[in-house]
Amino acid sequence: MTITAEQRRARILDVVRELGTVRVVDLAERIGLAAVTVRRDVAGLADAGLLHRSHGAVSLPAARPADARATGQERVVGMLVPTVGSYFDEIIDGARSAAAAAGARLVLGISAYESSDDRAQVEQLLDSGVDGLLLTPNWKPGGRPENSAWIGELRVPVVLVERRAAADSRHAELNSVGSDHHHGVLVALRHLASLGHGSVLLAARDDTWTAYHVRAGYEEGTRLLGLEPQPVVDIHQPGGDMEVVAARIAEAVAGGVRAALVHNDQDAIQLVSLLRARGLRVPDDVALISYDDVFAALAAPPLTAVAPPKRALGAAAMRLLLRWLDSGPELPVHHVALLPELKIRTSCGGVGGDADR
Repeated sequence: MTITAEQRRARILDVVRELGTVRVVDLAERIGLAAVTVRRDVAGLADAGLLHRSHGAVSLPAARPADARATGQERVVGMLVPTVGSYFDEIIDGARSAAAAAGARLVLGISAYESSDDRAQVEQLLDSGVDGLLLTPNWKPGGRPENSAWIGELRVPVVLVERRAAADSRHAELNSVGSDHHHGVLVALRHLASLGHGSVLLAARDDTWTAYHVRAGYEEGTRLLGLEPQPVVDIHQPGGDMEVVAARIAEAVAGGVRAALVHNDQDAIQLVSLLRARGLRVPDDVALISYDDVFAALAAPPLTAVAPPKRALGAAAMRLLLRWLDSGPELPVHHVALLPELKIRTSCGGVGGDADR
């Protein structure tokens, strides 16, 4: 008879309750399961706050004081994201770690990239009894959130995550924590300029919040650095016709452009092989930087990449919300912008003298 994950974890909790503190290897032997399976289950139980791990041993978490709620612990925070996987996984991980460190609990809601789904997901989170919300609403790039008036009417504090309302929007006074993508593009362009490139091509999507700000950052960055701007190569959708994009980049290379910034990692990784099929090698014939740094290090060659501080962003948003829950309205509204870093690898063909690291 196959034992389910739920049954395994229930058995683990029973043994820990019986023995108190126990080494993971001894726990595995007592239950009669592979140590690797028990470690995985223990990690899941620890993430859920049901076990405490320390130096290869596990125990039940220490009891919290009766007034823990009054001191800001045992809060329940709802988090709405437009998707899970890749970029948002790290943001969620950062928020979850910060919540655990503060004795709070994170509850996740997922809304597909359709603005009509946001409100139903938030109502479900509110019905579960959350004290506050971390929200990444499905606002259209460059648009105005006219259909999101309900966000300002929520009965719990809100922190926007990787979103910030326009200054004249009704949501401008909501707390927000996000990446400064204009700065991220600027450090990429500056690095390529330090390697002697006078012109950099941008290939980017046009359907996400990040893509919109990457495009705006490119326009601003080329002007600030005196680089010759190029028409943006549109990547219209995930899994779109990357052959067309590769052909456009090859045309630019034939015209003298020797560097490209690509949003995002998945598209950049595809382009490496497609460019090679056209006789162009990275970095020998074209220097390449990707944007997001989720998979860039796994490419061949490893891609230099702009890395938004995803885990730090999730943690900062969680800490801000918990502070707001403890302090109340007297805490001033925060608009926090975290700066991306440039992770220099081998796809640029050089290091340069003044690159941001």
